[in-house]
Amino acid sequence: MQSRRLPDRGTIRWLAAATVVGVAIIGLCVASWLVAAERGRVRLSSELQDRLTVSLRSVQTEIERFRYLPAVISQDPRVTSLLAKPSDVAPVNAYLQNIRAMSGVDEVYVLDTTGLTLAASNWNEPGSFVGNRYDFRPYFSDAMTTGEGRYYAVGVTTGKPGYFLSSIVGDVTRPLGVVVAKVDMAPLAETWSRAGELTAIADSAGVVFLSGASDWHYRPLYPLDEEAVAEIAAEQRYNAIEVAGRPPIGNRFGPEGAGQIIENGQPMMAAQIAIEPDGWTLVSALPMQRINDEAQLTAGLVALASLLALAVMLFVRQRGQMARLRMRQNAELEQRVVERTAALAHEVEVRAHAETVLRETQDSLIHAARLAALGRMSAAIVHEVSQPLSALDSLVAAAGLHAQRSAPSEVQRTLASARALLGRMQRMVKHLKTFSSRQDPAPFEPVDCKSVIEEAMAIVEPRARERSVRLTFSPGRGLPDIAGNSIRIEQAIVNLLTNAIDATSLAGGDVVAITTGHDENSVVLRIIDRGAGISDQVRQRMFDPFFTTKATGEGLGLGLAITQLILEEGAGSLVFEAAPEGGTIATVTLPAYVADRARVPA
Repeated sequence: MQSRRLPDRGTIRWLAAATVVGVAIIGLCVASWLVAAERGRVRLSSELQDRLTVSLRSVQTEIERFRYLPAVISQDPRVTSLLAKPSDVAPVNAYLQNIRAMSGVDEVYVLDTTGLTLAASNWNEPGSFVGNRYDFRPYFSDAMTTGEGRYYAVGVTTGKPGYFLSSIVGDVTRPLGVVVAKVDMAPLAETWSRAGELTAIADSAGVVFLSGASDWHYRPLYPLDEEAVAEIAAEQRYNAIEVAGRPPIGNRFGPEGAGQIIENGQPMMAAQIAIEPDGWTLVSALPMQRINDEAQLTAGLVALASLLALAVMLFVRQRGQMARLRMRQNAELEQRVVERTAALAHEVEVRAHAETVLRETQDSLIHAARLAALGRMSAAIVHEVSQPLSALDSLVAAAGLHAQRSAPSEVQRTLASARALLGRMQRMVKHLKTFSSRQDPAPFEPVDCKSVIEEAMAIVEPRARERSVRLTFSPGRGLPDIAGNSIRIEQAIVNLLTNAIDATSLAGGDVVAITTGHDENSVVLRIIDRGAGISDQVRQRMFDPFFTTKATGEGLGLGLAITQLILEEGAGSLVFEAAPEGGTIATVTLPAYVADRARVPA
């Protein structure tokens, strides 16, 4: 029977140290997770408070701009005369209609002391308030007893929700009636909805009546008690809408106005603030998932840093062990120096050779990486400068011919064009930095679309003549300026024209047509070639850098990639489709320039 071998003391120490280190790393990760989560909650709470402050100002502003209206209307002699002695109501109806049109209020109407509507801005419309009694509404009773009232409810006549502001006509000792203005607060909810904000307003009972989330409407923040349900029913606050049976949004909030709710299975941090004097509650919520994500990322980074530090420590320790081992080996070698001299010399030689080879290999790899980066940069420069160089060669040749004919004016004009092309090449090379580093391009400027197209046609004209291809241009009438950078847009058009000329020439065609059009927001440029079209395989890869269907040496495969980048930076687009008569239509859409419009980021 074999005896079981117990681990030696060194192994036990190593296991104990590994356990301690593992526990320490886990504890550090947990602590960093907790700290990051707490910081995230504090930051999210601050963001919620900022959002609540902005929303509160918006609500107060929306209400305050109509606050004065009922009191002003109550002073009008036509209103007081109607309430004192009901007679001809037509002038008051017309007056209320004018008030609605000029102020933007939803509706305005006049009640007598019994709550009966005598005149209204919608007197001649379906769902008119005239003849209806609203004495059960708190805004009527509050105005009769205190002089003014304010109340949010769903209209029992129209079914539309609104905020009712009321003011007494006369005074509380001798009331003549009440003037009511109904304010539509739906634009606030639409603004929150468009911004994607989970923001809502709840009444004094906790029922949400205005929200950017449609599924929050008429749901209580927390379960309603019987007294609140009875009060809502007595006031017909939400007409026929049953709010008591709807599921509450969350539990009651804490004493500092913060809490947590579950929305679509996702935990969210919520905060609230009171809106006085209505007793309303403004609520806003933000998802907590990003807090957990940031905390997990922080814990992961701490774990990675800890493991890296541990690896460095192990490496240093291993180096120390290797040094000590080498010292022992040297001592042994000194004892056997005579018999091992030849073997040691050979070993040193092999090791030195291996280190030399390794060093040379590393240097070669670094050099190859540098050459690859330089090759990519050189390929882009050659591609972007080759077309202006062709045009420059033609201009220099033309200058020579003009000089032989003793035509100095033509020589000056030709040399001026050549210098312009050189300037364009310098600007083009400067733009390559933007393409490689993804920096923001120059600010938007108004660009004459017709001039840019004609300049691009001038650059590719020599290539078109060489390929026996004729360029036609049909500019649309009244083209607006486009927003962008003229050099970059010209560069994109040159790339598309070059591809169209080559495709048309290979297919035996002779015409490349250029047309333009526009609407109020954009300018559309179409380049129609007579080539063989684009296959499905090529269409899937046509925008990949360095992909080309041309013969070796004919293209670098960067044209469409650079063109797409230029158009995307200018909020434009590029679409290829088959032409009805064969060939391809390249459709470029660019935004029209508007002086006060901010630049759209890429």
